[in-house]
Amino acid sequence: MRHFIPALALAFAPAIAAAQGAPLRVPATVDTLPNGLTLIIHEDHSVPIVTANVWFHVGSGDEKPGRTGFAHLFEHLMFMGSQNAPYPQFDRLLEAAGANNNGSTTEDRTNYYEDGPSSALPLMLWLEADRMGWLLPPMDKDKVDLQRDVVKNERRQSYENQPYGMVSDHLPKLLYPASHPYSWPVIGSMADLSAASLEDVKDFFRRYYAPNNATLVVAGDVKPDDVRALVRKYFSDIPRGPAIDRPTPAPFVVKDTAIVLEDRVQLPRLYLNWHTVKAWHTDDAALDLASYVLAGSRTSRLTQALVYTGEIATNVQAYQDGKRLDGDFSIVTTARPGRGLDTLRAVVDAEIARLAKDGPTARELDEAKNAAEAAFLRGIQQVAGKADRLNAYFYQTGTPDSFQADLDRYKAVTAADIQRVVRQYLRANRVMASVVPQGKPELAAKKGVIQ
Repeated sequence: MRHFIPALALAFAPAIAAAQGAPLRVPATVDTLPNGLTLIIHEDHSVPIVTANVWFHVGSGDEKPGRTGFAHLFEHLMFMGSQNAPYPQFDRLLEAAGANNNGSTTEDRTNYYEDGPSSALPLMLWLEADRMGWLLPPMDKDKVDLQRDVVKNERRQSYENQPYGMVSDHLPKLLYPASHPYSWPVIGSMADLSAASLEDVKDFFRRYYAPNNATLVVAGDVKPDDVRALVRKYFSDIPRGPAIDRPTPAPFVVKDTAIVLEDRVQLPRLYLNWHTVKAWHTDDAALDLASYVLAGSRTSRLTQALVYTGEIATNVQAYQDGKRLDGDFSIVTTARPGRGLDTLRAVVDAEIARLAKDGPTARELDEAKNAAEAAFLRGIQQVAGKADRLNAYFYQTGTPDSFQADLDRYKAVTAADIQRVVRQYLRANRVMASVVPQGKPELAAKKGVIQ
């Protein structure tokens, strides 16, 4: 085990400052290249490591009906080799330098990162630039077909052959209207993946994987002027892409819906879902804290009523998912053997009604806020976590150092706020999905009456 040295203590400085009441700062500079690439630099010399974190502002929400799954498909294709770093050089070169890398896709963005010793930064940036600017020359039908099959297998493992996985195919189209960009799953449909041609894939890349639709965060043991010089060297020759117009979805009201899905499972599971608000909406933080009051800890209301005191469920979770354009709130609970989902549904409804009537106690509110702050601080103790937050904040708010502002919106939530958002959003129409063992539809929940 390494000794705790003063330099390492600097990595915990943001958490210590926040605990002592000082404003939480993660200072960063923002520059824009002539081709539109945004560069954000955060300097942190506490440990000799660096993270290069790229957000392309494209996710499944930018796809079109009939052509879904492209954003996630590209998460795979981006590792299949570029003009000057043929497959498998991307991984091989980074591993030789002691660095690691990965990517992820959501409804709103696709993210790629490299993390390793600060000496590897030139290599990281060269590799990122080569696949941003020169991925298409070596792209051919064989590569697309190979990764298409990989994604199809991932879909089978995560959706079709995964216990309870089929519900992820149904909920988006029930929660959001067909015209809404969140009305299909991030991974896309089998039919759309099969229909995607090589030219379709190339057109998607040309439109969305351009420097003016990307933000690069470099965080860690770096000197900003050196980073700027490297980024200009590797990225300046990449041409700007087309301007992207993202229309705002029209307002809508969820239809009160109940579906029953029979699956190869042993225990029935209940999914309750409501349409709520997007990230950074004035009600987003209150809904997030409400999810903790309901099911965030062993002593939370639903956890006690369903799992420990009532002993009718094996688990329960609740979460507010505020995305860039919209949001939804979910409660998921699995019944114990011999229990039907209508019993669980009645308990959930009763606890929501009680929270809407009386609000949270002072202890519940304090515990929810403390848990949220602790989780937040744990997530940014390492430079990689700070880099991803810088990218997220810049995309969501336009200000990369929104760390304190994010904390402040949670600190400002009152008991009355939680009571109000529960009344407003969780007492409205919802989508209820019962996943039951095959041949046992009688275990499904009934709609019930919102009191």
